[in-house]
Amino acid sequence: MGILQRLFKKPEDPEEGCAVIVVAAGSATRMDGIDKIMTPLGGTPLILHTLAPFQASLLVEEIVIVTQEDKMVEIGTLCSRNGFDKVKRIVKGGATRTDSVWAGLKEVSKSAGYIAIQDGARPFVTREIIEETIRTAKARSAAAPAIPVKDTIKRAEDGVVTETLDRASLFAIQTPQIFAAPLIRAGIQKAVEEKSSLTDDCAAVERLGCPVALTQGSEENIKITTPADLILGEAILAAREEV
Repeated sequence: MGILQRLFKKPEDPEEGCAVIVVAAGSATRMDGIDKIMTPLGGTPLILHTLAPFQASLLVEEIVIVTQEDKMVEIGTLCSRNGFDKVKRIVKGGATRTDSVWAGLKEVSKSAGYIAIQDGARPFVTREIIEETIRTAKARSAAAPAIPVKDTIKRAEDGVVTETLDRASLFAIQTPQIFAAPLIRAGIQKAVEEKSSLTDDCAAVERLGCPVALTQGSEENIKITTPADLILGEAILAAREEV
């Protein structure tokens, strides 16, 4: 059996649960000094909003949080006080996202057949998105939620447009991105060894030749990256409370 066949081989138990790595180790350089992971949304720290649907899902068995060293105790205390018992380990992140994901992979249980990687600052993912993506990953080895791009996208050089891309074939990829465990371990290890800094975990397995299946994302499943996103986040929470 070749290496790609071994990597793409499905675990024997189709009902096997999923481990989750929540990457929350970024420096938040675009947040004007705001600690986005701990900032309140609707009175609750953002990180708890991110964790809640994973805690609630019966398909999720464990959670590993990767964060900055000075936040490890605070986040651990928050999780303990709020009953997030699926959080098994909190570890220090690396210099890049790829390094942080690798740090998380080292702490995930070796028995995990599937591993989800979730942005810590993406607090509006739903249990439905999580579980659809897990099921698709079990069928296809790799899956991620996505939404069609609405704006026209152009390629440019030196401030001059060189190409207008076909919007019909473009998608904005969200998280969680979910993979068969041997596949994502191999992909991230290769990226670390080659010192390739990836902003998207799907790219790690695409480089191994594995296609990534897309599932239905949500326009609410935003990533908090600027102070303006916090305003939008409060609006999303208010709308959900009205339903």
